[in-house]
Amino acid sequence: MTDQNQSLFDRAQITTPGGVNSPVRAFRSVGGTPRFIKHAKGAYFWDENDTKYIDYIGSWGPIIVGHAHPRVVKSVQEAATKGLGYGAPTRAEVEIAEKLCAMLPQLEQVRLVSSGTEATMSAIRLARGFTGRDLLVKFEGCYHGHSDSLLVKAGSGLLTFGNPSSAGVPQAVSKDTLVLPYNDVDALQTLFKEKGDQLACVILEPIAGNMNFVRASQEFMHTLRELCTKHGTVLIIDEVMTGFRVGLHCAQGVYGVQADITTLGKVIGGGMPVAAFGGRRDIMAHMAPLGGVYQAGTLSGNPVAVAAGMTTLEIISEPLFYEKLYERTRQLMNGLEYAAKVAGVPFSTDCEGGMFGLFFAEIPPKSFADMMASRTDLFPTFFHAMLDEGVYLAPSAFEAGFVSAAHTEEDMMKTVVAAERAFAQLKV
Repeated sequence: MTDQNQSLFDRAQITTPGGVNSPVRAFRSVGGTPRFIKHAKGAYFWDENDTKYIDYIGSWGPIIVGHAHPRVVKSVQEAATKGLGYGAPTRAEVEIAEKLCAMLPQLEQVRLVSSGTEATMSAIRLARGFTGRDLLVKFEGCYHGHSDSLLVKAGSGLLTFGNPSSAGVPQAVSKDTLVLPYNDVDALQTLFKEKGDQLACVILEPIAGNMNFVRASQEFMHTLRELCTKHGTVLIIDEVMTGFRVGLHCAQGVYGVQADITTLGKVIGGGMPVAAFGGRRDIMAHMAPLGGVYQAGTLSGNPVAVAAGMTTLEIISEPLFYEKLYERTRQLMNGLEYAAKVAGVPFSTDCEGGMFGLFFAEIPPKSFADMMASRTDLFPTFFHAMLDEGVYLAPSAFEAGFVSAAHTEEDMMKTVVAAERAFAQLKV
């Protein structure tokens, strides 16, 4: 039988750089042929060879209620019959903004955009416009989208390809981006002591998802909030990935820390292109048309995409949604840890809500350096062994994974049994 995935990949490489429209999809760090997805339902998708997989990427996070959820699909269909876009305000935009502000008290006002990159880029521009300062602080291994000023020691696909930064980023742009080690309280305090009054903003993933799942410590989060408040620096918490993934009140609810500006994406679009940034009213008042910070988007607040997001937000707000999701995720982590222990493989996990990390290390990493010191060389063999068993994990050792409400206990058991066989193939 002809391998349809390989045929499509060969065709794609003629008209698309690397054959993919986002680098990590290319399987470069694990080898082999990318799977071209034909359709999806619930916790599963099928490739062009009609091979079924238990899906643990969930479109990189958004599919928290499962693929093609009937309520989400119905809302999209109904919205589409009224038109695919207007370039003018709609009731749906108002309603989703009200919903987000009601769910997250740190959002007094919010602006809709179409991607996480747009959200973080705009949030930084707003912070600079609000403070009148230029310097931006980010953390090593954190990924905040592909805008120029943020591609400095970023994570995700850049780690996958071994590049600490991107070509094509002018030195004049990156010179105002300062990079600190993640979870290093001393380095944070030293920087603020030296340059605190020059810092426009600090942007942080509270749980990094692009150097795998690496969570900030409580001390780090609270110290950062205190220092930003003291020096008038805008704290941007990037919840494009963690927002409504790790809990109903996002990662900020987990830590008990509130941002000045929050960026959201993925889940709030339910699988369609919706993202947002928002925060304090006095900061948001600097956005055009009220203020001098310009941002615009033809597809911002697209009615079909907003319909998918709004319905997803309604589903995840139902009682016990997150309790059940976390229980299922924890069940999977426990099973994988036990299987690795039996096989004698150095392995650990961490998770929050429906987001998780798998590490070939005795304890979960706390920083980019810890992640780089783990046995990432074991991951390609493990990944392909799991793929052969019908389990689709992220094709990179540097990506977090995701469980949806559609995953069943049987799915968890099948995954653990697959892992038992996969661990047995590793040479440690």
